[in-house]
Amino acid sequence: MADGRSGFIRRWRGAVTIAIVLGGGAPVSAHQANLSTARVALARDRSVVIEVALKGSDVDRLVGTKVYDPRADDVDPAAVAASSAAILAYLAGHLAVAGADGTACPAIAPAVIADDDGIIFRSTYSCADVAGDIVYRSTVLTEKDPGARQVVLIAQGGREAQVLLDDGNTTITLSAPAPPISSTMGRYLVTGIEHIFLGYDHIAFLIAVMLWARRFIPVIKIVTAFTIAHSITLSLAALGVVIIPSRIVEPTIAASIVFVALENFLSRDIGRRWQVAFAFGLVHGFGFASALQEIGLPSDAVVPALAAFNVGVEIGQVAIVAIVLPILIALDRLIATDSDKPTRAAPLVYGLSFAISVLGCYWLITRMLEA
Repeated sequence: MADGRSGFIRRWRGAVTIAIVLGGGAPVSAHQANLSTARVALARDRSVVIEVALKGSDVDRLVGTKVYDPRADDVDPAAVAASSAAILAYLAGHLAVAGADGTACPAIAPAVIADDDGIIFRSTYSCADVAGDIVYRSTVLTEKDPGARQVVLIAQGGREAQVLLDDGNTTITLSAPAPPISSTMGRYLVTGIEHIFLGYDHIAFLIAVMLWARRFIPVIKIVTAFTIAHSITLSLAALGVVIIPSRIVEPTIAASIVFVALENFLSRDIGRRWQVAFAFGLVHGFGFASALQEIGLPSDAVVPALAAFNVGVEIGQVAIVAIVLPILIALDRLIATDSDKPTRAAPLVYGLSFAISVLGCYWLITRMLEA
C-alpha cells in the first residue's frame, strides 16, 4: 500500500483495459480485470479486520462520486475525503460481517483512504458477542456487474487462503476450515477459460495464425507449440522468476498479431507456423501472467492453482480452434467452384488478415502511447 502498512492489494498495475470497436461497434477489451480485492483477518478474540481495494473509476461508477482523474490515472485524496461518507454508505450496504444466524457484527472505525489510482476501505468488526460461525459477505461490484469478482485473502490461525467471490458466490464462512484444493483449482480453471475468451488479442492471434489451415493436424502442432511456449513464461512470471513490464509485453503481443496477419499475404506454408506460434507464445505467456497476477496465487496451493489456470487457458484455446476451423472448412465447401476439391479462397484469408492486422495496429499504437 501507499502508506506501507500492508503488502497486500497491489492489483491495478500491468495491462490497462483498452477499448476497441469491433464489428457492430460494441466496445470490447483485450484484458478485462473487473476485480476488487480484499484481505479478511480473523483474530482469536473473534474480531475481523477487513481491507478492501477498489479502483477509483469503479468507485465513481458505483457511488456516483468524482474521485478519479483518468488523465492522471490517479485519485484525488481531497475528493476521497469529501466523498468518504457516500463511499462508506455504499460499502455498508454491500459488505458485511455477521454470524451464521444473520446477527451483524458492529463495525469499528470504518475509514476510506486514497491509494494511487484507487481507494482502500478499512474496518474492524467485533464478533465477540456472535455465536457460531462468522460469515463475510460482499456484493461489491457484482451488484452492478454480475461478471465481476472479488479476490479475498483470508488470514486465520496463522494460515492464509485465497477465495474468489462472484455473483453466484457472495459469502465466506471465516471460522470454517479453509476451502479444499479441488475448489480452488475449479475456480482457477474457470478463470483461465474466461480469460482466453475475454483476451481478444490472444483470440486474434490464434485465428490469424490458422487462417490457411485446412486440416486439424497442422493446427494441433500450432496450438501445442503455442501452449508449451506460453506455459513456460506464464509459470516463470507468475512465480516471480522472470518479470517483464506490461509496457513491453502488451505492445509486443499486439505486434505479434500484426506480424502473423501480414504473413498470411506472403506465405501459405501452414506446416511451419508452429515455429512462429512458439516464438510469440513466449510473449503471450507474460500476458496471461499479468492477468493471473491481478488475481494472485493462493499461498497454500500455488502449483495447483497455476496448473488449473493454465489448463483453463488451454481449454479455451481448443474451444476456439474447434469453432473457427470447421467454419473455415465449411466456407471452403460453400464457395468452391470444384466441389470435389475445395480450396481456401485467398480473398477470404486476405480480408480477414487485413481486418486482424488493422486491429493489431490499433492495439499496438494505443499500448505504445499508454506505455
